[in-house]
Amino acid sequence: MEKKSTSDVELPDKLYFKVGEAAALTGVAPYVLRFWENEFKQLRPERTSAGQRLYRRRDIELILRLKHLLYEKKFTIEGARRHLRRPASPTARDEALEEIRRELIALRNLLS
Repeated sequence: MEKKSTSDVELPDKLYFKVGEAAALTGVAPYVLRFWENEFKQLRPERTSAGQRLYRRRDIELILRLKHLLYEKKFTIEGARRHLRRPASPTARDEALEEIRRELIALRNLLS
């Protein structure tokens, strides 16, 4: 799997990504993504009626953040958990609100 840093990933403009797409975008193997779901409560992709994982943009961004913490910063799983529990900065909140806004606009466009 190709190595990708968190700064050089450009996400396509879509609401959901299948596990293979998430793996390709982040450079993290699907089995690692499934393992991280068990280790990090923040990573909870949606599921189709058939049980297929559907990752949102924020899930992909979290995967990239986890990859940075675990692979580049050499955090342990527990260290990464503690790091993620720290209060979010205003910038992170602003980014989360922007993502929600994009999703709402996309939903509105689907309905119109």
